[in-house]
Amino acid sequence: MALATRTRTGGPKAPTVWGSTIGKKTVMAVSGLIMLGYLVVHMLGNLKIFFGSDEFNGYAHWLRTLGEPFLHHEWALWIVRVVLLAAVVAHAVSAYQLSRRDIKARPVKYAHKRRRASYATRTMRWGGIILALFIVWHLLDLTTLTVNERAWAGHPYENVLATFSTWYGNTVYLVAMAALGLHVRHGFWSAAQTLGAGNARRDRTLKLLANTLALVLFAGFVSVPVAVMTGVVN
Repeated sequence: MALATRTRTGGPKAPTVWGSTIGKKTVMAVSGLIMLGYLVVHMLGNLKIFFGSDEFNGYAHWLRTLGEPFLHHEWALWIVRVVLLAAVVAHAVSAYQLSRRDIKARPVKYAHKRRRASYATRTMRWGGIILALFIVWHLLDLTTLTVNERAWAGHPYENVLATFSTWYGNTVYLVAMAALGLHVRHGFWSAAQTLGAGNARRDRTLKLLANTLALVLFAGFVSVPVAVMTGVVN
């Protein structure tokens, strides 16, 4: 039988915020909401592509000069990147550790599983893996331009068109956005419950908001490759 961890005075050691299950769930919820806020802003920025290359390239240039002259060139952009990276790492680590803790707590599988809970768990788990792989691809494609065969440094509009002019670029993006929509739908609801926003009166509104956010983000992001494929953006 495992012994409880004790302090120097002999009493049981108090669990840290990060060490507790509720602490990990809170970290996961807050980091998820940070990423959700970024996704909304990022989607709105992407929609500028419908106003032409000058508008879109001008927006990309503005991101690099944001905060000047108080901040140096690209400092604001790098601050956003660091915050996002921290949120992604915190989200992924807390999700993994919660999953491992849940498995250890239930070493014997239930004879009868609730299909709805099982579906949500599988969606979040595999959706998270798909999105993690997509983030790596997306950075190599449109940030470092490593896998974008027709990339043209300094021309974001043309690089987006180059990506969505290939079958594999469209396939990767559409699959990832479908995973994103499902992840946001379940994740927003879970975050609301963790942070104490849910109750009997607000549950219906929160579910509607989760579904709406997921649908808007999916439609907004997918509209760009669809527009390129159909020739609306060229």
